[in-house]
Amino acid sequence: MSESHTPSGGPARLNTGVAHNARVWNYWIGGKDNYAVDQQVGEQVAGMFPIIREIARADRWFLQRAVRFLTEERGVRQFLDIGTGLPTADNTHGIAQRIAPESRIVYVDNDPIVLAHARTLLTGTDQGGTDYIDADVHDPEAILERAAGTLDFTEPVAVMMLGILNFVLDTEAARDIARRIMATVPSGSFLVLTHPTFDAELGGEGQIPAMKFWNENATPPITARGGADVASFFEGLDLLEPGLVSCSRWRPEADSPAVVPQFGAIAVKP
Repeated sequence: MSESHTPSGGPARLNTGVAHNARVWNYWIGGKDNYAVDQQVGEQVAGMFPIIREIARADRWFLQRAVRFLTEERGVRQFLDIGTGLPTADNTHGIAQRIAPESRIVYVDNDPIVLAHARTLLTGTDQGGTDYIDADVHDPEAILERAAGTLDFTEPVAVMMLGILNFVLDTEAARDIARRIMATVPSGSFLVLTHPTFDAELGGEGQIPAMKFWNENATPPITARGGADVASFFEGLDLLEPGLVSCSRWRPEADSPAVVPQFGAIAVKP
């Protein structure tokens, strides 16, 4: 376990006595913005489900491939990144604006440490725009209303929902959130999504006891879903090749990891 590091910033609602997903995820990918409790829970989960660090890295690499693909090959210049997590290297705006400096990105999260770091680190180019809004995925209308200050919803938007709908425990509620957000963006917009699964063909059975431990010892609670439920989040959209697959297998590169029990896909709104 690495030496405990105390993250900077954070308003009064920050609870350093309970492990939090954004900080534990940061720990798994080798970051420093986490507390001892996050490291302890992270180690326990990794002991129960050793592939979790590979999942965290594969999810991050999927984000990077997806943003490059959408910016370079599909001409996307607007990104709504819901469930940002703690900033690390090559965030959405860094990749997009390196390719197209005029790109505009809105980050959404509601963790106080993420907020403190985002305001400092998520700064974009002069030609484009980068903003952070403190909002909850359960309130998509508030997200869309505030994002409209930076994004033009008459032009295509890539909606990034990586590892976020798994914190909406009711599947119909999660489906409704995705539907409401995609109903607002215009034709030619994209939904980019990753989600953990317990499906055996992706090796997901081990997530069940690990998630039970997580839900008893950390926050927010989480759920995995089968492929059919994850596919339902793309209802009314056209999945791009190769469809809904392990996120490590979505347009893999030479150094992409093996299959991990985390679905990934991109779909376009017709």
